[in-house]
Amino acid sequence: MLKSASMDQTVVKTAPYFDLDALREETSKLARAYSGQDSSLRAALVERLRQLVHEARTEARAQLERDGDGRACAEGLSKFQDALIRLTYDFTTNHVYSAKNPSAAEHMAVVAQGGYGRGMLAPGSDIDLLFLLPYKQTAWGESVAEYMLYLLWDLGFKVGHATRTIDQCVRLSRSDMTIRTALLDARLILGDEKLFADFQRRFREDVLKASVRPFVDAKLEEQNARHSRAGASRYLVEPNIKDGKGGLRDLHTLHWLAKHLYPDTAEEEFVEAGVFTPAEYRSFRRCESFLWSVRCQLHFLTDRPEERVSFDLQPLMAERLGYHGHAGLRAVERSRDWHVEDDASLK
Repeated sequence: MLKSASMDQTVVKTAPYFDLDALREETSKLARAYSGQDSSLRAALVERLRQLVHEARTEARAQLERDGDGRACAEGLSKFQDALIRLTYDFTTNHVYSAKNPSAAEHMAVVAQGGYGRGMLAPGSDIDLLFLLPYKQTAWGESVAEYMLYLLWDLGFKVGHATRTIDQCVRLSRSDMTIRTALLDARLILGDEKLFADFQRRFREDVLKASVRPFVDAKLEEQNARHSRAGASRYLVEPNIKDGKGGLRDLHTLHWLAKHLYPDTAEEEFVEAGVFTPAEYRSFRRCESFLWSVRCQLHFLTDRPEERVSFDLQPLMAERLGYHGHAGLRAVERSRDWHVEDDASLK
């Protein structure tokens, strides 16, 4: 079984806590019980995993209602997703497509990209995966990736995915800024650590250091186009929390530009690198936390990846965020003015 740096921690620190060793044993029993019955095994596995997903989402929602911390909710959902992917990979490679003596080509790294790579998932977020290969695709690698993807789709996840070698990642990200953006936040979930380290080195040396200006221009042009679609004002009465002006995508754009320039620097080190002043970084994190709280609440309220805070949702949203009527203003009116003052003073 391939191993990632975090796989030695068999108890996943997200609520509810999942003991991966116990779950591996449980799914192994399913494999033995349904030996030779592929369809029945798949159905039983999906049903068990569906229970895990339900438990994780229920606890994430309860945590959000308890403390209103959208960032903690998003991080918890991402950690759960990591655990689920490790579990499906282990099951697939041990019980469905086992490689007893894998060749050099029969290795892979399963990598989180984009927002998932940053370790943040809203309840309705897409899951963006890269199956990183050392050489060309093999029948084994294709089968493993396909089986895992179908399990995730059966569980109701929207999965964006790519299967590429390091050379393909480098070549495509030189010209395609969307692919480059996703790879900026690439994070190893499991698999061949050396392969992933080789990818990181090639990506930084051959892509990031080679062409900075085209990326900056593309991201600023993309931002302008996004604002035109979502509304070029920070004061819309039905704002798009993700794509609107002042929304999460604007904060992501700042992150991407800084990450391109300082790929070895963690976000919390951007002040030391000179990207932010201490006050700017505090403001960045405060705004990010607020927007994640709104976004997670919005997804749970609508039971879909809704990003627009419409009029009909605003009263309930204000209540969920802890705003109260005061000084002649209703709670929903005070919540709309959160950006004017310190948000804690408005509740």
